[in-house]
Amino acid sequence: MSFLMMAATVVVLLHAYLYFRLVRDVLPERRWRLVGLLVLVLLAFSTVAAVAVGREIRPELGIPLSWAGYLWIVFGLYTALALLVLELPRALLRRRLDPSRRTALARLLTGAAALFAAGTVGFGVTQARRPRLVRREITLDRLDPALDGMTIAALSDVHVGTINRRPFLRDVVTQVNDARPDLVAIVGDLVDGSVEQLGDIVEALSGLDAPAFFVTGNHEYFSGADDWCEFLTGIGVRVLRNERVAVGRRGAPPGSATLDLAGIDDRTAARSGEAGHAPNLAGALAGRDESRPVVLLAHQPVMVDQAAGRGVDLQISGHTHGGQFLPMGYVVLLDQPVLAGLTRVGRTWLYVTRGVGFWGPPVRVGAPPEITLLTLRAP
Repeated sequence: MSFLMMAATVVVLLHAYLYFRLVRDVLPERRWRLVGLLVLVLLAFSTVAAVAVGREIRPELGIPLSWAGYLWIVFGLYTALALLVLELPRALLRRRLDPSRRTALARLLTGAAALFAAGTVGFGVTQARRPRLVRREITLDRLDPALDGMTIAALSDVHVGTINRRPFLRDVVTQVNDARPDLVAIVGDLVDGSVEQLGDIVEALSGLDAPAFFVTGNHEYFSGADDWCEFLTGIGVRVLRNERVAVGRRGAPPGSATLDLAGIDDRTAARSGEAGHAPNLAGALAGRDESRPVVLLAHQPVMVDQAAGRGVDLQISGHTHGGQFLPMGYVVLLDQPVLAGLTRVGRTWLYVTRGVGFWGPPVRVGAPPEITLLTLRAP
């Protein structure tokens, strides 16, 4: 509820500022100001409608509303940011101008801000629809030399829903298969909707050539986590719920070298209302052979402190989207230790993928989407 209240406050303040700069300062006549106010109110409600309809996943209504509402809010945000940057020169110039020229100045600055916003959003839309393959190498101190070069394809935050549909997911599956990983790790926020609404789309994951493993993200707990765990199991994706399995190279004969792959429920699971769901790292690692490396799948990077305390060699996470679009990364860092990339906490490596899809606006600025191919190296 506090998040919703904060979001509503931001939307109201944003549109109030836009009214003053886009309408009041630019349109001197009262009747046109009223028209401008009405347009801004309708645009604000389009964003609310995008969120509401998006949860219902009605393609015939949800897709156009989602594009319109979400694109407007990010366009409005970048317009407001540009206008804020221009506030100082605007204030200095206004002192020297008569009223008619002040209006002309306001129109000029408004046009420049809108042009900047349109270009930024247009660029962000093209980036958001093109996840790229990112390759990283990570040396694990306890890795058996026989596993040197083993690869893990990490997918996170696909957010199959109103906008990301079947063609998008099929393209992702094709890119993963082309990379020929030894296994696929899907680290949460796969869906924004129920199995009934999206199951026929997510079934595309059955086309993955390599063994696939899944852990829940926070969005699964808005969408029926138990149902999704059952569905994914049915299409051949192994769901790890506070447990671990031994994994090795793809197609290796029995008795070959292995490492431990562990997975835990999302941090938000305990308060989700889904019975029996809660992260339990101790349970996932109980009784393991500590001479073997363990790779942990955990949706949120913030779990790395617990992982480091229990001797995890590598944690793979998502959740942050790398900030998705500037300057949202600064907000994400209030809750998470890392936005994206490879870092180390104690003896534990943490890799945070920027994710494949997006939530809300179909826009990526400064945080391009990625399919990550992690290559494990022995010391």
